[in-house]
Amino acid sequence: MRLSPFGWIDAALAPAPDPARVSWLGGQTYAHRGVHDERVAENSPSAFAEAIRRGLGIECDVQKSRDGRAMVFHDWQLDRLTAQSGPVARRLSSELEQVALLSGDRIPTLEKLLEQVAGRVPLLIEIKSKKDRNPIPLCLAVNRALDGYRGPCAVMSFDARVPRWFGTHAPAVVRGLVVTEENSRGVGGWFKRQLSLWAGKPDFLAYDVRDLPSSFAAAQRARGLPVLTWTVRSALLRERAAIFADAPIAEGAGLA
Repeated sequence: MRLSPFGWIDAALAPAPDPARVSWLGGQTYAHRGVHDERVAENSPSAFAEAIRRGLGIECDVQKSRDGRAMVFHDWQLDRLTAQSGPVARRLSSELEQVALLSGDRIPTLEKLLEQVAGRVPLLIEIKSKKDRNPIPLCLAVNRALDGYRGPCAVMSFDARVPRWFGTHAPAVVRGLVVTEENSRGVGGWFKRQLSLWAGKPDFLAYDVRDLPSSFAAAQRARGLPVLTWTVRSALLRERAAIFADAPIAEGAGLA
């Protein structure tokens, strides 16, 4: 394959993974936060059980508890998904495990989710991060939870510090960079994505489906990085995902 000038830099600074290492990522549909709806809460054991029943891969989110455990929960605050309020990070894991989600399930730890999945379907774990927060404690918590897990599993984040940490400290874990071009288009946005790629050295990309087709995503896919795409919520977006990505991360009508 002929590489562009930046392609040669990509190959040097963010080498493509061994295809055998990442081949399981493609050809799969991932249920975004499990199979959820108005009755079943996102990121809940019930949502994950339905994904497993359907043979779907699972995408989930993790936040750090006050005592440094990885909790399966998307938001920084409890307010939207529970009857309680306040930051997740201020609660102990033992407290969070007793917090009821609006559908009746309780917030699981990552260890509980891994026990539930038990390698039956592939799992994507998005590590939530903010620019002004050090992501390493949550990376450590996720890595501890994954110790000994043998099922197909990968971590990913919008924060390039996350795949970089796993590449350095837990290189056996497949790691991805989550990307959106929203509010970051043009030359400046493209260069920002290049810097994140070089810093993170990911094994794959998880790309905003609204941005496909994307020259950046296509260039990385062509040189061997699988491209997953989120969030596929309709049949039309599923068709787009089938053309420009290796696997959809979908919910609702996108799972049909």
